[in-house]
Amino acid sequence: MGGATALLLGGIGAAGADAIDPRGVQFIGFTRFNQFTRSAGTRPGEVILTSRVINTRIDWDELVVSWNVAAPDGTYLKVEARGFRFRQPTPYYNLGLWSPNPARYPRESVLNQKDEKGDVATDTLMLRERCQQVQIRLTLGGDDALRPELKFLGLCLTDTSAHPAPLPPNRRAWGKVLPVPERSQMVYPNGNVICSPTTISMMMGFWAQRLQRPELDLEVPEIVKAVYDTNWKGTGNWVFNTAYAGSHPGIRAYVTRMTDLAELEDWIAHGIPVGLSLCYDRLRGRPGGPSGHLVVCVGFTPEGDPILNDPGTREKVQKVFKRKNLEYAWAYSRNAAYLIYPQNASVPKDRFGHWHSWTSTRRLRFD
Repeated sequence: MGGATALLLGGIGAAGADAIDPRGVQFIGFTRFNQFTRSAGTRPGEVILTSRVINTRIDWDELVVSWNVAAPDGTYLKVEARGFRFRQPTPYYNLGLWSPNPARYPRESVLNQKDEKGDVATDTLMLRERCQQVQIRLTLGGDDALRPELKFLGLCLTDTSAHPAPLPPNRRAWGKVLPVPERSQMVYPNGNVICSPTTISMMMGFWAQRLQRPELDLEVPEIVKAVYDTNWKGTGNWVFNTAYAGSHPGIRAYVTRMTDLAELEDWIAHGIPVGLSLCYDRLRGRPGGPSGHLVVCVGFTPEGDPILNDPGTREKVQKVFKRKNLEYAWAYSRNAAYLIYPQNASVPKDRFGHWHSWTSTRRLRFD
């Protein structure tokens, strides 16, 4: 956890940064933690890291926090966050208890946190009123003074009242298909409820091939076991899925939100597949729902329709869907996305500050 401090806001250039419209979403990525306040926890060897109060560029009312840690067996992490509305803090909310060995320490979302300020829906902090600041508190510990090693922390803030204008499409992605392995969730026990780990398996399989690292080619049942949330009673916790992917050496993985298919096209044009959380009924043009589902966007047709690896089928996993259907279906999650790629990978230019980028950053401003 040592090294030079780098408290950086991904994707916002130093020159004229405040003039850039974030379109209702802001992503903040941390790779160093030296400026977090360090204090002792209540258990032997436990450490609490607390960020300074961070001034955000949007008034936000939803927050998703992702983490990548190298966690030996017998260690744990607790992630908490709070907002500040006109400098008045909300309570801290628990956004997850993470452990590689849930038989030793819990790996679960935390229930029954609703109060007059907000609530936590599995992996998402939802506040009743919009805030202008955010603060994070991390608790790390384990057996025999062991602690997990923090590699990355990502904050995705959303203003749910924002309705940004459509962007022009990135036609460089049209006619491009990435060679992502096709895998069906339906061939496994409880197959109808494991779309998220199957999506992770396909994305990690892609990088296993590209990096020639066969250990990244993970079987779906292995991921199911590693991301199961005992309180959610399933494998749909977004940040647990990316935390497991990002626990592998050299891999960065996190949840963010985009605001248009054009941003998704930026990633495909750059050669990186993206996991999407959406409504399956909307995607297929069917009435009903909501029906949460995860898929991998692997490309676009020459006409601009999305090509998805849809794990919710037994046979033909790769399918073409109507562009308008994906727009409508993805809006169900406020355009939530899994981004998984090598830590040293070149990523698309971040025009609005929606993902972690080393090529365009500026210092955070603190209270």
